[in-house]
Amino acid sequence: MDITVTGRHLTITPAIEEYARKKVSGIHIDFPRILDVHFILEVDKYRQVAEVVMHCGNHITIEARDVHEDLYAAIDKVVDKAERQIRKYKTRIQDHRARPRKAQLRHLAEHVFTHDLHEETPKSQHIRTEQYACKPMFVDEAVLQLEVQDKRDFLVFMNAETDKLNVLYKRRNGDFGLIDPTLA
Repeated sequence: MDITVTGRHLTITPAIEEYARKKVSGIHIDFPRILDVHFILEVDKYRQVAEVVMHCGNHITIEARDVHEDLYAAIDKVVDKAERQIRKYKTRIQDHRARPRKAQLRHLAEHVFTHDLHEETPKSQHIRTEQYACKPMFVDEAVLQLEVQDKRDFLVFMNAETDKLNVLYKRRNGDFGLIDPTLA
């Protein structure tokens, strides 16, 4: 398992790095498929921010973030959050394998509405662009990945069955929606 510790506005001391490594090594015993771990530690006035990103087997990414007054306490809390997410994922995998069930997905037809460019009060729009690594996975794996993530409400992935780009998203009622584009 490769462990990286990065600091923002903070010099990473050997003691901090060793503490972070020691905290993560305990998780590795419970869940042995952790490939690499990246800690991002940040100091912002009186706040100590700790983030962790874990890349696990089956294209699973665990992300957690915590803010505390003490850096060591922030590391403890962020590792605890990540550990809970891993346990949740592991339980879902075991339940998923015990009784195969189909995920509740909805296929929706998406419509794009354009506004009139000759309006009296034109509004400027800013578009935020992000890039995502589209990993090939099956839809049930994507559902598990999205359930584990706290930060995102959607997942862009390459469908392993159809070799097409799909978007899976969380709906307000707790279900999932799948956007599977087709050529018109």
